[in-house]
Amino acid sequence: MTASPPATAADALRHARRVVVKVGSSLVVDGESRAAALPWLAGLAEDIAALRASKRSVIVVSSGAVALGRGRLGLEKNARLDEKQAAAAVGQSLLMQAWEAALASRGMTTAQVLLTRDDTERRRRWLNARATLEALLKLGVVPVVNENDTVATEEIRYGDNDRLAARTAQLARADLLVLLSDVDGLYTADPRRNPDASHLDRIDALTPDILAMAGGANAEASVGTGGMATKLEAARIARSAGCATLIVSGLVTRPLAAVTGGARATLITAPASPMQAYKSWIAGSLEPAGTIEIDAGAASALAGGRSLLASGVRRIEGRFDRGDSVRVLSAGTAVGVGLAAYSAEEMTLILGRHSGEIEAIVGYKGPGVAIHRDDLVLSG
Repeated sequence: MTASPPATAADALRHARRVVVKVGSSLVVDGESRAAALPWLAGLAEDIAALRASKRSVIVVSSGAVALGRGRLGLEKNARLDEKQAAAAVGQSLLMQAWEAALASRGMTTAQVLLTRDDTERRRRWLNARATLEALLKLGVVPVVNENDTVATEEIRYGDNDRLAARTAQLARADLLVLLSDVDGLYTADPRRNPDASHLDRIDALTPDILAMAGGANAEASVGTGGMATKLEAARIARSAGCATLIVSGLVTRPLAAVTGGARATLITAPASPMQAYKSWIAGSLEPAGTIEIDAGAASALAGGRSLLASGVRRIEGRFDRGDSVRVLSAGTAVGVGLAAYSAEEMTLILGRHSGEIEAIVGYKGPGVAIHRDDLVLSG
């Protein structure tokens, strides 16, 4: 049975197991000094520590590298592209120093993860990025993700970190995306100009009317490259992956604690869980590139909720790479469809072998399964 969406923003934050928090430049960088806003970052670090203390994992998506680099180099906002990329190179270390100081003060270890659009849209890079994030979270690290502005050109850029945050949430199978902003959510009209504007506490469908509100009501709400329109686009991406979104004001010392305490925010619900959305994507959005024939014992294990082991694989057909979709058959009958943990060439070498033999055969330490149960959808 599918769980009901959370009723309020506070409920969503209390019950989320994996949270992606996006922080914009206007919050990370002090407008006057053009340096990192260390007191504010320390407050957010307290919020992150509180989430982790309650057994939640947290990923941060942070803007600010270019802005910090411009401040250090004395560049203006209308700098040339090569100057902005130079500013990013200078600012990345300043940004990570700020996050390292803030998180370390609360006993947390951080790691820098630089992504471009290619990394979340090309299958092999997507798998590598997902594996890295999973490993960091298992090790108790707080990943700080940013776009790789030093090398990214227009054709591989996200253009704003709202979309990057949504893709990160999709990649990590997060169940909540928190977009910290300089407004406390979506309104029916611009509240600074229209005193009758109503705040929307909860949105269950991103209808054309809702999306149209972003173009007028909050078009000037953000000083970064995004705005309310990009936040709703990010929510749409996250929602398709089963991830709810909160649009929250970051103009307080501890913005997440404020939401838990009942502060105003906009909750955009998701119709399914991240795992349900992921399995639907596997089942219906990918064309199988090959076939794996398994024995009766393996078919029985899959029916019992287990992963497919190489020892249960009997035959391989087709040319597929790691992460490609493959059909799974047993005695000629469709069992399901899943994402291969190894290429067809490697799978041919390890079929019928025990998990402990795989590393020696393929030459590296990879998964101990042919298809992980999380990457498998059974027929029927």
